Amino acid sequence: MSISSDVFTQSILDAENLLQHFNQLNTKPPPPEIEVLKRAGLIMAMTAWETYVEDRIMESVAERLRGLTDSSIATFVQSKLDEEIKRLHNPTYDKTTQLFIDYAGVDLSDKWLWNNYDAKLVRDRLNHYMKLRGDVVHRSRPITTGPSTAHPVTKDDLEKIIRFLRNLVEVTELALTDAKK
Repeated sequence: MSISSDVFTQSILDAENLLQHFNQLNTKPPPPEIEVLKRAGLIMAMTAWETYVEDRIMESVAERLRGLTDSSIATFVQSKLDEEIKRLHNPTYDKTTQLFIDYAGVDLSDKWLWNNYDAKLVRDRLNHYMKLRGDVVHRSRPITTGPSTAHPVTKDDLEKIIRFLRNLVEVTELALTDAKK
């Protein structure tokens, strides 16, 4: 496993801890003031994913560039990757798979498979979770009067997101390890 996956494993714990706090404080119905824990958990989980993608592509590129004898090529490639990373902000399926194709020489789209997940489902889920993160991060919760409305992140959603991201990192690591062989 990579250093990036170790960092992810530690980072995703923030989301799991927030979910645990939610569970400890939860009653039926959940008090409105603890709903923020699920939204924060989603943000932390997706941030762990974003950090993993950025770090893992950098790690892969560093390995590939070590073998170059012309340091100017390595410097050029590294500067282009640095620019890409600065613009990433939202590692959706397309952005992530393209980065790994361009810089690591590995097409992850046919490697992101596990249990009942195929490439299309992985793409749809990752993109949905990234959109949900954007919705939560860029929009405050509206003030509502009258009957309560559904919260954007349920406990079940957060549990699924964490599990999904853990699996996604695991199959990414396997694909990148296999590519080196």
